[in-house]
Amino acid sequence: MSCPVPNPGILEIAPYTPGKSPVPEPGRKVFKLSANETPFGPSPKAVEAYKAAADHLEDYPEGTSRVLRQAIGRAFGLDPDRIICGAGSDEILNLLAHTYLCRGDEAISTAHGFLVYPIATMANGAINVVAPETDFTADVDAILKLVSPRTKLVWLANPNNPTGTYLPFDEVKRLRAGLPPHVVLVLDAAYSDYVYRNDYELGIELVATSDNTVVTHTFSKIHGLAALRVGWMFGPANIVDAVNRIRGPFNVSTPAMLAAVAAIEDTAHQEMSRAHTEKWRNWLTEEVTKLGLKVTPSVANFILIHFPPEKGKTSAEADVYLTRRGLVLRGLNNYGLPHCLRMTIGTEEANRLVAEGLRDFMAGK
Repeated sequence: MSCPVPNPGILEIAPYTPGKSPVPEPGRKVFKLSANETPFGPSPKAVEAYKAAADHLEDYPEGTSRVLRQAIGRAFGLDPDRIICGAGSDEILNLLAHTYLCRGDEAISTAHGFLVYPIATMANGAINVVAPETDFTADVDAILKLVSPRTKLVWLANPNNPTGTYLPFDEVKRLRAGLPPHVVLVLDAAYSDYVYRNDYELGIELVATSDNTVVTHTFSKIHGLAALRVGWMFGPANIVDAVNRIRGPFNVSTPAMLAAVAAIEDTAHQEMSRAHTEKWRNWLTEEVTKLGLKVTPSVANFILIHFPPEKGKTSAEADVYLTRRGLVLRGLNNYGLPHCLRMTIGTEEANRLVAEGLRDFMAGK
């Protein structure tokens, strides 16, 4: 019996595996620290805007997300006509791949880059080329070494998920300068709001001065709107025009759009979340390192914890141990990091409980 056959390469794609969600149990408090969600939720103003939109659910959204593009433009000093909004930045990444990749093309990502990159690449029949990293950080020379006449896209998460590392802006500029003009450089800045480094830049300057660089961003992290799926891209007019030709006309719902406008305008809520993240990221890094575990220096809202391979101390065993305590972290086998767990910076209570749990685990309790 025959059945429909997917396009070549589709069945070779490893499906995206999200961070596991905790299973509630009576009498036990559970902390989900596996998906890099903010522990504070969205701005109350965003919740209010979302609820107010419920009075007009019969109406289609404004097809270009105009009010949101204008709000993003005000927040970052950008031309709204060069902004595209999408159902999460994931949709925009896939739209970019669909616009610029076809069978036989190549797209470059790094060894521990975001899993959506190879999925978007291979879904369009292109070849996912993996550049090695140095100390879990993107390596510009390694990327440039892999560029070929078939290269059409370079994906760069900056900061990177799941490692939390970043490239200074001078290195990003060196990467752009080393790429041929026909190669689109995609700077994924999903975690940029958490960075406190003088040598870091979002990449807007590169976009503004080139025809082949874009920056993508999301409302899922510091803005706490992950459930609504809202993201955006700032790009050159030629790329915006091309992507808009295949973008769905109503891809961002009205409630999501209005909540995102309120969220980006509540700078006090963002600053509170940013300060909390920096404080507890530093504290957790120090506390976990004291236990003899390595932590990759992070600038994002999570840390990458490395465990030894010896029995009784492995990441898999730590994952089981912490989960039993209601502390759900992210295993990273699918990222090629089998000896690591990624931990989202949570509330003070959650952070202290993880440090205590890891202390007991390493002590064999």
